[in-house]
Amino acid sequence: MLVSFQSTATAEITMYKAHIVEVLELLGKNVDRGVITVAEMAKAIEKIEALIEADKKQRQLQESKESTENSYADEDLDDAEKKKKKDTVTLSARLFPFLDMLKIAHKKQKDILWGV
Repeated sequence: MLVSFQSTATAEITMYKAHIVEVLELLGKNVDRGVITVAEMAKAIEKIEALIEADKKQRQLQESKESTENSYADEDLDDAEKKKKKDTVTLSARLFPFLDMLKIAHKKQKDILWGV
């Protein structure tokens, strides 16, 4: 399922529902239909940036833990496993278009709608 975000400030962006549901719930919004008003945007940007930062710290901890536990583990992985490990998409990469849309819409004082 896809969710399309629209604002007169930017181009429409479409994301997988599974990728954005956690963020919308964090903002207290319904994933199927809603609006982020200009008044809510500063707080929304702050919350999303904090979520991204927490994810980065968790990834760093996980990577350091894995590297100390498995110093030679990458050598044992086949090519497909190495590619899968390398191609993991980070939360910050997934949320970049949405966060960028929020910042632009906030600057231009325009709401963001979805599910309409």
